[in-house]
Amino acid sequence: MLKEGEAAPVFDLPDPDMEMVSLSSFTGRKNVVLYFYPKDDTSGCTKEACDFRDNVPNFGRIDSAVIGVSRDSVASHDKFKKKHTLPFALASDADGKTSAAYGTWVEKSMYGRKYMGMERATFLIDGKGVIRGIWRKVKVPGHVAAVLQAAKAL
Repeated sequence: MLKEGEAAPVFDLPDPDMEMVSLSSFTGRKNVVLYFYPKDDTSGCTKEACDFRDNVPNFGRIDSAVIGVSRDSVASHDKFKKKHTLPFALASDADGKTSAAYGTWVEKSMYGRKYMGMERATFLIDGKGVIRGIWRKVKVPGHVAAVLQAAKAL
């Protein structure tokens, strides 16, 4: 399990424009907010994405970039991004390697049935690639405000 103060695992994932998104893509930024979410266009994931969207100007004022990651395809990300006018990168972790590296691909349980799925989690990573904040098992209401406050404090 990753901890604050550790180096963030590197990744290289495609976005809807088939550009590769990586931590090194944001070299020179003060912070990167890397958030993992279960599925495009579901109610909780849409609310979270729209909360990040609405706060992109606030993150921009403190030189912080936002990246959303799920295991959905780049085509799914493209539809989701366009439908909700999301101005930040959505990266497709189709093979699950990045989710595994960040410990967000976990066993879940619903109605007694166990299955593997994406844990809603966010990582605040500084410009040197060090994890400065971790939120796991995220509840959407108030989450983006908490991440923004932590990013401002760095």
